[in-house]
Amino acid sequence: MLARQHTSIDQLDPQAWNALAGTEVPFLRHEFLAALEHTGCVGPGTGWTPAYLSLHDAAGLAAAAPAFIKTHSYGEFVFDFSWAEAYAHFGRNYYPKLAVCVPFTPATGARLLVRPGLDGATVRPRLVRALEEFAAERRLSSAHALFFDEPGREAFEQSGWLLRRDCQFHWVNQDFADFEQYLATFTAEKRKKARRERRRVAEAGIRFETRYGHDIGKSLLDTVFGFHRDTFLRHGHEPYLSRAFFGEVAATLGESLMFKIARIGEQPVAAAVFFWCQDALYGRYWGAAEEHHSLHFETCYHQGIEFCIERGIRRFEPGTQGEHKVARGFSPTLTWSAHHLGDRRFRAAVRDYLVREGAAVDAYATQVSEHVPYRRDT
Repeated sequence: MLARQHTSIDQLDPQAWNALAGTEVPFLRHEFLAALEHTGCVGPGTGWTPAYLSLHDAAGLAAAAPAFIKTHSYGEFVFDFSWAEAYAHFGRNYYPKLAVCVPFTPATGARLLVRPGLDGATVRPRLVRALEEFAAERRLSSAHALFFDEPGREAFEQSGWLLRRDCQFHWVNQDFADFEQYLATFTAEKRKKARRERRRVAEAGIRFETRYGHDIGKSLLDTVFGFHRDTFLRHGHEPYLSRAFFGEVAATLGESLMFKIARIGEQPVAAAVFFWCQDALYGRYWGAAEEHHSLHFETCYHQGIEFCIERGIRRFEPGTQGEHKVARGFSPTLTWSAHHLGDRRFRAAVRDYLVREGAAVDAYATQVSEHVPYRRDT
């Protein structure tokens, strides 16, 4: 197979790329990645330089990986700032590095994309080698693959990359008929608390509507983006994704982009932004114009769970961090990253660190599991 490197997703045919990535998972689709470039979320001046790697055979595009040359570690959600500091302490350059990921998206999915019909167990290691060779040719300190699926984990581990685990909180659909049947799996105390949260929102006169990318409308999208931007500004920085980005993916991804709009009367007061496919719902952003008790929990979590139950969606990934999610039915779930460091000394040090860190992550996940709201018999 012939390996190639591309400085833009637009250099790859959309149909061929989507044949590898599948048209379901929205973050891997050509349309999503193209919108990042077209609207300046990645590219010059952002610290995210597209460097897509591909393998080609006689039939065309055989495999590919979304990859970016990074000059910082922001927007990745796998924190390696201490590694960069260690490099600097010894007078070495940690940046630039290679990141195999979907920018600003801590959602699990394929990172080593293989054309259906090919032997993935054979092709994926070839793609990993191509990533290693590219990093060496460009004199990059390291390569990092983030939030990959189980086949990716096997390929990176077999290739000798260092595995790192972290903990998110995910919800799993047990074929619930409705939200009440789901709550029936809670202990009495936790069920009462969840119902009280929902009741407080309803008693405030707040109702919800579901909108999709194809029917959000410019004015309402402006409002929703304003809510989202304000949340980021409260934390001291602009959002990673721009208004122009949401405008493009609303047009190109259509129903895969979903909004839950909270209204009092006709006035929007809060909104949550989701992406989804039949396998998973992904909670991404939220914002509100007013403070209301439990509004965040209802908009971001309860409404999302109801959507999954109605659509038969198997799991709900609401994003990173947040132990408060556990009381709403989200359970500790391990996520994975893999790391290839060119310097042998740093590789050995990081390997030892990851052993200790991994034990701590496992202990944390076990401890938090004791606080899920479910009855023991369920």
